[in-house]
Amino acid sequence: MRVFHVSTVEIRWHGRGGQGVVTANEILAGAALKEGKYIKAFPEFGPERMGAPIRAFARISDKPINNHSQVYYPNYVVVLDHTLLSNPMIKEGLTEKSSVIVNYPDSKEKLKAMFGNYHVFAVNASKISTEEIGRPMANTAMLGAFVKVSKLVDINTITAELAQKFAGKFSQEVTNKNIRAVVRAYEEVQ
Repeated sequence: MRVFHVSTVEIRWHGRGGQGVVTANEILAGAALKEGKYIKAFPEFGPERMGAPIRAFARISDKPINNHSQVYYPNYVVVLDHTLLSNPMIKEGLTEKSSVIVNYPDSKEKLKAMFGNYHVFAVNASKISTEEIGRPMANTAMLGAFVKVSKLVDINTITAELAQKFAGKFSQEVTNKNIRAVVRAYEEVQ
């Protein structure tokens, strides 16, 4: 698979505490690093409690990254929890070139109506994760959707990084289920 190269790409993740936003961002960063790219990846927490809105940021580049601030003008926004779509922070800093990837249970057309001229992608990551993992933990599925849309890293690098990150923390069975969720979301994102 040919991977898209651009000087610096900025990603902002939105989700709630406990949904795995930070883990997904770390897996993405680790995969990019394995492919020889430069990365900056870090979370931003508000009130640190389960269910509170959180954001995570990543920069991926072919050159060293000197910007250490949060992402203000993202190329990609990844939303793990569609109930956050009414939050104005989701659209903050979007440009006409930005893409928004949402864990969304309804049609892409409904989602596009909310975002106007932005590039919008939908995948029912909660359904995928429930069917593949056994619970609605959409973070790894959203990684698959992000990789398909962005082409920043190879899907095989993501699954290898996920397997390495989960090794010792989770059983091989849980790891394999998460990999299936990644691949399925990669195939189903629209």
